[in-house]
Amino acid sequence: MGERYLVRNIPRVKKENKKGIILLSGGLDSTVTLYIAKRRGYRLTALIFSYGQKHKKEIQYAKKVAQLNRIEHYVISLKFPWVHSSLTDNSMSIPTARNLTSTQIPSTYVAGRNLIFLSYAASLADSMGARRIFIGAHTQDYSGYPDCRPTFFNRFEVALQRGLKRKGIKLITPLINKNKREIIKIGLRVGVPFQLTWSCYKGEKKPCLVCDSCRFRLRAFQELGMVDPLLRHR
Repeated sequence: MGERYLVRNIPRVKKENKKGIILLSGGLDSTVTLYIAKRRGYRLTALIFSYGQKHKKEIQYAKKVAQLNRIEHYVISLKFPWVHSSLTDNSMSIPTARNLTSTQIPSTYVAGRNLIFLSYAASLADSMGARRIFIGAHTQDYSGYPDCRPTFFNRFEVALQRGLKRKGIKLITPLINKNKREIIKIGLRVGVPFQLTWSCYKGEKKPCLVCDSCRFRLRAFQELGMVDPLLRHR
């Protein structure tokens, strides 16, 4: 798997056309995706979104990763006042005891989030001549979030061909069939600084270790016999 996986799942384009847009959340998955794309020689521009999420801390981590890699980035501020999500609504608690194998949509779902984020990315790609849009969605996401499923991304790519002036823009999801443990293994191969990634939904000083995102991350590092770099000085 390893390096062959990285090459096989990202379409080749001519060197002069290797511009890409990446949705960079500051989390583990999007950061690994950035390093995969960078390894394949893409010149990236990052979109970072501030949408009222409780874990605003992830924005600072996303900026650090973009700056470390000398990647131009835009921070887009949005409001979703109509959304009932525990990620954005202070009257709702972040779930801490959910079954991680459940396929039910969790309360952390933000309606239409990826649809909106990818629309921004499509506009930017069309405007600057980028041929690829990268997003770090993966199997443990799409088990619960409908806008992280392969069917959604396939249909969105069709929309790109129908609704943009520039043709041939493709949506790349290199981690779509990977779980968190596999994603970390790939990240280790491509040199991801995991200490500069933030996953906790609560966004406090230290990871809470009990929200879904923390639990997936903690379990994956443990399965690899590793200590999460964010916990080394906890």
